[in-house]
Amino acid sequence: MMEDYELIDNTEEKQFEFHIGKYKPLIEYIISKNGEIYLTHTEVPVELEGKGVGSQLVKKVLTEIEKRKLRLVPMCPFVAGYIQKHPEWKSLIMRGINIG
Repeated sequence: MMEDYELIDNTEEKQFEFHIGKYKPLIEYIISKNGEIYLTHTEVPVELEGKGVGSQLVKKVLTEIEKRKLRLVPMCPFVAGYIQKHPEWKSLIMRGINIG
């Protein structure tokens, strides 16, 4: 069973991150003044790949976006792919954005 990691919103670096030992998986974002959040890039250190860390990170970020009532623009293919596999998150996506 994978550990439950704490989501950290590093507003200075504009990224959500986990701190796992010396590793820092992250999702970079841009938040617009009118409440849109663009998830631009996901990075999971190669040492943590295949352990479900990226998926947990995306899920926690989406939960946070839902809580803040932001409209999501998933520019990162990893995030878009996660939402395709978990369509219950599609309601967060800004109208007119198609992730296929």
